[in-house]
Amino acid sequence: MLTATGPYQGYVYAYPHKTAYRHLSPRPALRDVWAGEDRGSLFLYLHVPFCEMRCGFCNLFTRTGASQSLTSAYLDALARQADAVREALGEASFATAAFGGGTPTYLTAAELSRLCDIAERFADLRAVPLAVETSPATATLDRLTVLAERGTTRISIGVQSFVDAEARAAVRPQKRAEVEAALDRIRAVGFPTLNIDLIYGIDGQTPESWLTSLNAALRWEPEELYLYPLYVRPLTGLGRRAADWDDQRMLLYRVGRDHLLANGYEQVSMRMFRRRGHPDAGTAYCCQTDGMVGLGAGARSYTTDLHYSFEYAVGVQHVRGIIDSYLREPRFDVAHVGFALDDEERRRRHLIQSLLQASGLSRVQYMARFGTDAPADFPELGAFAERGWLEESPHVLRLTPEGLAYSDAIGPALFSSRVRSLMDAYEAR
Repeated sequence: MLTATGPYQGYVYAYPHKTAYRHLSPRPALRDVWAGEDRGSLFLYLHVPFCEMRCGFCNLFTRTGASQSLTSAYLDALARQADAVREALGEASFATAAFGGGTPTYLTAAELSRLCDIAERFADLRAVPLAVETSPATATLDRLTVLAERGTTRISIGVQSFVDAEARAAVRPQKRAEVEAALDRIRAVGFPTLNIDLIYGIDGQTPESWLTSLNAALRWEPEELYLYPLYVRPLTGLGRRAADWDDQRMLLYRVGRDHLLANGYEQVSMRMFRRRGHPDAGTAYCCQTDGMVGLGAGARSYTTDLHYSFEYAVGVQHVRGIIDSYLREPRFDVAHVGFALDDEERRRRHLIQSLLQASGLSRVQYMARFGTDAPADFPELGAFAERGWLEESPHVLRLTPEGLAYSDAIGPALFSSRVRSLMDAYEAR
């Protein structure tokens, strides 16, 4: 139901959000959870919950200042989890892999090599696309070399702004010269895909300064660019500075979108832009239907009927407590926290995951999977069409350019009442 008309209600990168997860009782054995699943095209995700600093806008599950002994202990726990999950999973094939966080390159080069060893218990990293997130300060030559040698095909670097004053305003103390040096190293080592993350809506940012950052990024001819609107969330460094700046963010979104479209990029989603002619990751993975195996304290895993993970938090003390519990965890062969999907939630997830992509929802695929047509299952789609946000053809439901601009309102509006109630009842910590 569309109850809020502001364009920035929330970023829907997965459905349902982890704040809808609850402790599972009894805790199901992973062997049983995966027993009936199609394991022919899975996503492998390893989570590294460490960063050298915490940006003011960050609500990721991560901590700063981790010692060498802590990162080593974390990799020990990750290896134990990998053994338990590998045994429970049985025969499986992986179509793609990613290391996320946090900042995976917070780990040393030797630790990154060990992280790859753990991942290769599941998949040959040189045979599947592998994406890794990094930051300017941790994109060192030795780390990048390890990643390239182990098969990394995509490096994503969080720059956010090339304007030093804006970086400081976002509580991200970095210098443009440091960012550019990191980008030089990434290009020198050589990865098939470079992605640069930028943020709009920062205090003091103008269309002119936004174009400065966009043009600075374009100097490296990145294969991908992500343009993120700034969100101010509870328990983050900017949480006390919230204000209504929807108009500014929407203006900057349109400036950024139009600039990239005019400079050889195509829009893949509200946030993602890909250089025209550059292929996507080449993976057979389908986020609407295929499963994901997540390893690490903040990773989630997806099956048809159950999404599961460990506990979730944003506040510093709670994050540290969850990581400490993960290091001591005796049972990696069961699911601890999760959300069970019924048929309605599976349909809703398929709709959301498809509709928020520029390519839209294939009605043929939806019909083949569920036996019904999406507009019949979700009459609320009519409200989006009335606003000019949705266009319909016999084969595809697709957001219009204006609809893509309002993705962060459309996604949350499609949440079920059950998920909204669970999210509302979640105690942020």
